[in-house]
Amino acid sequence: MTDDSKKAYERLLNLSKEIHLLDSSMSVLDWDQKTYIPKEGVRNRGNQLALLAGISHQRSTSPEIGDLLKQLEGSSLESGPDSFEAANIREIKHSYEKLVKIPKSLVEELTRITTVAHEVWAEARKKSDFSIFLPYLEKIIKLKHQQAEAVGYEKHPYDALLDDFEPGATIEKVAKVFADFRQELVDLVKAISHSGKRPDTAILERDYPVDRQNRFGREAASAIGYDFEKGRLDVTVHPFCTGIGPGDVRITTRYNPNHFGQAFFGILHEAGHGIYEQGLDPERYGTPGGDAVSLGIHESQSRMWENLVGRSKPFWKYFFPKAQKVYPKALGDVKFEDFYFAINEAKLSFIRVEADEVTYNLHILVRFEIEQAFFSGDLSPKDIPGAWNEKFKNYFGLVPPDDAQGCLQDVHWSSGYFGYFPTYSLGNLYSAQFFDQAKKELGDLDQQFAKGEFGKLKEWLQEKIHRQGQRYRAEKLVEVVTGKPLSHRPLMDYLKAKYGELYAI
Repeated sequence: MTDDSKKAYERLLNLSKEIHLLDSSMSVLDWDQKTYIPKEGVRNRGNQLALLAGISHQRSTSPEIGDLLKQLEGSSLESGPDSFEAANIREIKHSYEKLVKIPKSLVEELTRITTVAHEVWAEARKKSDFSIFLPYLEKIIKLKHQQAEAVGYEKHPYDALLDDFEPGATIEKVAKVFADFRQELVDLVKAISHSGKRPDTAILERDYPVDRQNRFGREAASAIGYDFEKGRLDVTVHPFCTGIGPGDVRITTRYNPNHFGQAFFGILHEAGHGIYEQGLDPERYGTPGGDAVSLGIHESQSRMWENLVGRSKPFWKYFFPKAQKVYPKALGDVKFEDFYFAINEAKLSFIRVEADEVTYNLHILVRFEIEQAFFSGDLSPKDIPGAWNEKFKNYFGLVPPDDAQGCLQDVHWSSGYFGYFPTYSLGNLYSAQFFDQAKKELGDLDQQFAKGEFGKLKEWLQEKIHRQGQRYRAEKLVEVVTGKPLSHRPLMDYLKAKYGELYAI
């Protein structure tokens, strides 16, 4: 490596770190807007975020970055494709080449409209009235269409948006992965529905005081490795995780005083995201080497802690006695096996974030297909409620009773996050394959969990995934960690074994 290449690389990383600091400032404002901001402050917050987004875009598309990337072409820093140096150059280049095609004015307008749209969506959801949100959704879709056209794509405008969350992914690739396990999933759902066995879920709908839910959720999050010295837990309409930077990760949840699982598993889920953010290498912060690989890999971490660990029998062998002490009136007379069956009920339902492991991916298919439809011009935004209900009936045999339990239930569209939903199912697939490998390498995880020991799994994930940053793209990371390409087999084997036992099928 020549001195010139070294200087160019160091300058490139410094610019990247400055941009990340700007973006992290925006993250704080966004978190505040979704948690504590006064209602009348939202429009001004939109202007604040739009200004910062414009500055960030301007810096991210600086000609200096383009010049530095040209200087580094063919240098020894790129010769080792799996090195952090090569990954930093690759991912900065990938981002730069997309961003230079997007006008600054478009970035600012998207930020401004989505900031306000979040509050409008919350009102529309509360009133279960899609028409309130429609004008904003139409504007956002139009702007995201403009973004896709500016960036460019080979086959479908949706690919340009999907790449923002799962770099390198396309509709074609994702659809193929989904097709591999769709029929097996549908068959399993049918077998469960015809089994005749049903858990007593009423035990989860007793009196669960919010203050106790908060305390118990914090205890569980801390036990699996979420560090509250470096993180927060707050309340919001739709749970989320925000990584502000080293030492500052924020997660949120929502509480239902008459339902045990809504907040508890939501906390585990967001804590899983938080553990990933806290596990990134702080020395590489502000560069691709210190950032998460993709939304699919991020989701694999949250789904692993929420489901593969948090809904497992060993986990509750340790936590159920604690839960009975926290909720003596609600759980004092409940048998362990009844509780375990109840929290693992599999049934067709309306709300994605409350869906079980088996039916969850059907929710994603509904959204994936609808998003493709309105970006291909086959579906007008005003027709979304009808299309939603029709697809829901086809997949679930159910028709949502209102918009709040139908097309308004998720926050993502108000943020312009089109292409985001497929990463949830990819995350489920990644999580099962990673977890399967972890069990092979770490010995008896069940025995560890039953003792309340989760550290070995967390350390394994940190070494194999978190500290790798964006060294590998998601597709390759799976092969590096597990020795095999992504497959639906580990997930289906896990679901069939667990639910086959629960439902005697």
